[in-house]
Amino acid sequence: MTHHAPACPDCGLPMESGGLVLSGRDDDGRRACRSLWRCAGRHVWWGWADRPEEPLEVCPVPQLFR
Repeated sequence: MTHHAPACPDCGLPMESGGLVLSGRDDDGRRACRSLWRCAGRHVWWGWADRPEEPLEVCPVPQLFR
């Protein structure tokens, strides 16, 4: 398991973890956790916690996690 913080895809600043969010997944109908990431530039991204190889996606509701 790696412990490095990813760089923000928008601005390149290091991101910090914002925790986990339980979410429904469209492709398999299961509930799974998304890992939430944010940078000092106020960009908010998330990705499936059980699929770390997939790229991060822009969080559609960043106001909920500020």
